[in-house]
Amino acid sequence: MTAPDGLARFSINQMTVKQLSLPELAETCGKLGVTGVGLWREPVQEFGVEAAAKLVRDAGLTVTTLCRGGFFTAIDPAERRRALDDNRAAIDEAATLGTDTLVLVSGGLPAGDKDLAGARERIADALAELGPYAAEHGVRLAIEPLHPMYAADRCVVSTLGQALDLAERFPAEQVGVCVDTYHIWWDDLAPAQIVRAGAGGRLHTFQLADWTTPLPEGVLTGRGQLGDGSIDLAHWWRLVDAAGYTGPVEVELFNAELWAREDGAAVLGETAERFSAVAGEVTAG
Repeated sequence: MTAPDGLARFSINQMTVKQLSLPELAETCGKLGVTGVGLWREPVQEFGVEAAAKLVRDAGLTVTTLCRGGFFTAIDPAERRRALDDNRAAIDEAATLGTDTLVLVSGGLPAGDKDLAGARERIADALAELGPYAAEHGVRLAIEPLHPMYAADRCVVSTLGQALDLAERFPAEQVGVCVDTYHIWWDDLAPAQIVRAGAGGRLHTFQLADWTTPLPEGVLTGRGQLGDGSIDLAHWWRLVDAAGYTGPVEVELFNAELWAREDGAAVLGETAERFSAVAGEVTAG
């Protein structure tokens, strides 16, 4: 395998190539010259958190983020306690893996509930408990706003503005935001919110994915390969850079067609090439 140019800031999110085991992912990254990975809790737990930390460390990989914490919107006290305990465990796992960023998907509306404002306040209550714990472990919480189509069942935080309204109640070293092109590209207020996030030191991570149509049944697996869809990816990259972001740029694709390809190494190589092309557009612009 030959590494494409333009990979200096590239991080591959584990879910993009979920057909690769963690050892296979580390090996392929080494062959391609990829130095950053975003990991997911479930496969890491299956492999063993300590073992995963050693594997990526020995491979020379930097864990850019851990996904995911969150799901804070339950009303039942026992469910809320379980969610807080699980998020403390996620913070511990992030610290063990050596990443400073835990991405949060905040949670949707509980069954039968229609109170969006109340759900968002429960998120704030959870952040008040978890923020200091995360900071003690050298981990930042990154609220990821999801496209409004997910508001009912997955994430009542739909815009960067809403995410920042929550994050700014807490110190920036505790809570910031995740900017994901797939979720915010449609929002004409998002560029100003990126400036706001940068000014406050709250741009904790930046993710790329394209928007392709028609969306597949189930929606979740509709994240397009870079360059295949409607998003001006280089434009959003320039915006976050102009706001002061200098960190890794992570590619996170939930894509059933990519997952169906048996050769996960080839998918990673293709993704690296697509990333390099976007990086070239950013530089040229």
